[in-house]
Amino acid sequence: MSNTDQRPLLLVVATGMRLYREYLLRSISAEYRVHLFLTAEPDWEKEYVSGWTVLPSTTDGPAMAAAAAEIHAGTPFSGVLCWDEVRIHATAFVARALGLRNGDPDVIWRLRDKGGTRAALKASGVPQPESIPVKTVDEAVAAAAEVGYPAILKPRGLGASLGVVKVHDEDEVRANFAFTEAARGPEPVVFDTDQPILVEEFVSGEEISVDSVVRDGVVTPLFVGRKVVGYHPYAEEIGHFVDASDPLLTDDVLLDVAQRTHKALGFTDGITHAEYMLTAEGPKVIEVNGRLGGDMIPYLGLLATGVDPGLVAAGAATGGAVDVAHAHDRVAGIRFFYVEEEDTTLGSLAFDSAKLPEGIDRVVTVAQPGAVVSPPPKGTVWGRIAFAIATGASRDEVAARLDAADAALDVTSA
Repeated sequence: MSNTDQRPLLLVVATGMRLYREYLLRSISAEYRVHLFLTAEPDWEKEYVSGWTVLPSTTDGPAMAAAAAEIHAGTPFSGVLCWDEVRIHATAFVARALGLRNGDPDVIWRLRDKGGTRAALKASGVPQPESIPVKTVDEAVAAAAEVGYPAILKPRGLGASLGVVKVHDEDEVRANFAFTEAARGPEPVVFDTDQPILVEEFVSGEEISVDSVVRDGVVTPLFVGRKVVGYHPYAEEIGHFVDASDPLLTDDVLLDVAQRTHKALGFTDGITHAEYMLTAEGPKVIEVNGRLGGDMIPYLGLLATGVDPGLVAAGAATGGAVDVAHAHDRVAGIRFFYVEEEDTTLGSLAFDSAKLPEGIDRVVTVAQPGAVVSPPPKGTVWGRIAFAIATGASRDEVAARLDAADAALDVTSA
């Protein structure tokens, strides 16, 4: 590390897939020196970092804390940052050991464990669906009868709507319980094995996400994501829209619920990605995650507003300056694409550039030829084969451009 470089030193734990997270590291590296903790030698990341440490695990919080303390003794870190859901709890151990912000593992675990989130919010009277943790299918049947039909089955500790399904009666609870119970994320995290499933009251309305910066307990929303959900009764997130002029950014009722939610959870510093259902009775909390949103939602926010989520997250982690002023007033959207038939072996997939309209920011093929893919429910999240991102002056204009990208995607089976 250069002794003449006076930029703050930020420890980033893991990076995630280049496809989805490079833009964050690129932005941060412009104003911070970045040291990475990874489990393998960095590749594309080298362009953006001043150093790295390869560790046996990035989910072992105490071990990472010890490794960070050795570096910190000679070259102090100004902050610790992680946007990977599986690793945010371990990262809190590092922050605590170094005396930095967002350093309370108990708070982060309260967000990671959706049952813990529900209990904390209930104790503080924050509006949310009724939720009952269960272990067996018979317990689920009894819980569903208590919360009423339709009901929601969801795993206690997964994201991206993995394993979430809507059920309308006892038969559907019994038919779908195994689906929810078997849902797994990319890496195993052990939650309460006595009650690993939540049975929740179904609340209707529009589901949104809000990425916020929290500083000394004050919640400031950065951007609102309007979800597009498909493949019912499964809650597959097939797209999102972010509007720089979304009225919810200044909605007093939503802002009050957000503030009360973070206070109830004890989250005082950092970035959160929270999901709410806008019901006829007002917004109700679905979940809160102690990190930036996935699905490229922060990137949509950058395109729509000009607010840089990477720099805001770094500022929140270090206590440095945070710029949340809008530089743009646009709408940005993303749409994910899937095959139609289960267990499709991909032959080829590509976008015809001649068919892409103006306003397309990028089109990306995710799956590779030869891969065997399925639409939801078998291919939930991991069944996505491509995505497109577009900008425009309105949601309708962006949607039309995403429709054109859909038409431009040519997929063949082997």
